[in-house]
Amino acid sequence: MIVHRLEKNPILKPEDIAAYHDDHEVIGVFNAGVAELNGETLLLLRVAERPVQNNPDEVKTTVVDFSYGEPQVKVLSLKKDDEGYDFSDPRTILFNETQRRTAFLTSLSYIRIARSSDGKSFTVDDAPFIYPEIAAESWGVEDPRVTQIEDTYYIQYSAISDKGVAVGLVSTKDFVSYERLGLIFPPENKDVAIFPEKMNGKYYALHRPVPKGIGQPEIWLAESDNLLYWGNHQHLLGLSEDGWDNGRIGGGAVPFKTSQGWLEIYHAADRDDRYCLGAVLLDLEDPSKVLAKTKEPILAPEADYETNGFFGDVVFTCGVTLQNQSLRIYYGVSDTSMAVCEVALDDILSRLTDV
Repeated sequence: MIVHRLEKNPILKPEDIAAYHDDHEVIGVFNAGVAELNGETLLLLRVAERPVQNNPDEVKTTVVDFSYGEPQVKVLSLKKDDEGYDFSDPRTILFNETQRRTAFLTSLSYIRIARSSDGKSFTVDDAPFIYPEIAAESWGVEDPRVTQIEDTYYIQYSAISDKGVAVGLVSTKDFVSYERLGLIFPPENKDVAIFPEKMNGKYYALHRPVPKGIGQPEIWLAESDNLLYWGNHQHLLGLSEDGWDNGRIGGGAVPFKTSQGWLEIYHAADRDDRYCLGAVLLDLEDPSKVLAKTKEPILAPEADYETNGFFGDVVFTCGVTLQNQSLRIYYGVSDTSMAVCEVALDDILSRLTDV
């Protein structure tokens, strides 16, 4: 498959963005949702910040505390020699117990908008667009997807707290203000992507529950009458026994319509946490029917900025745009920066095999 990576990749890096919080540093700008409005391409960036680490014996992280009503940003300092914690994963701090439960994240994420007239060079807004406002978001908001239905844009995102990973929904018409619509999936769930139109009178969404006992982290389908309450959940796409997608899979970009069916660009990781992108084709009238999928990735971490970074060997998309017959994929790399590539739509469709 011919993948045209933009020569100027990464298009946005942590050093391109000033921290929003005092005495913090931006360590990641990645996994952006994508929208088009009034001739502009908008990236809804996940921006991850952490306190400046000025003591080699400590790890500092940030949470938003809602214990006293009004949210308060708090910096926590944890001693590296505290045997109650495991600091080995750069993304999370674990309780050093048998359950291996997450104690804290190592950064606080929020959503910030970048704007572009050509889809390649972006200017980033100074202030956050979506910032933690409820207790279910006290550890941050992450990985937005944007679905346009008529003149309204619905933003689905991961809401993180000590209660787990839930999915929030907001709507906007102008990306200046928005209306909060609540949590639409409880923990543990993420990777929600709502289809941009009704089918047979129903809205549909991809989602990825994370079973803790029986089952695997795989892609499911849900339906709704009103975008707020979801049911009739059906398993859609599972892991392979071996290969690039044998660890976990989840929805990536919002599905888009082709003459052959709904095309979904999804992510998968193997058991070594190497993330790639694949494609799956769903029936236009009944998206619970999987028609075909790619056997091999359409995008794998190969460039240096994709293999090295905060968490290497990761390509992860939350949004694409269609430029004539070329698919422009915006994707996070190594949990660090944003990149973009273009792939001919016909090339992807030709590599789908029936299932």
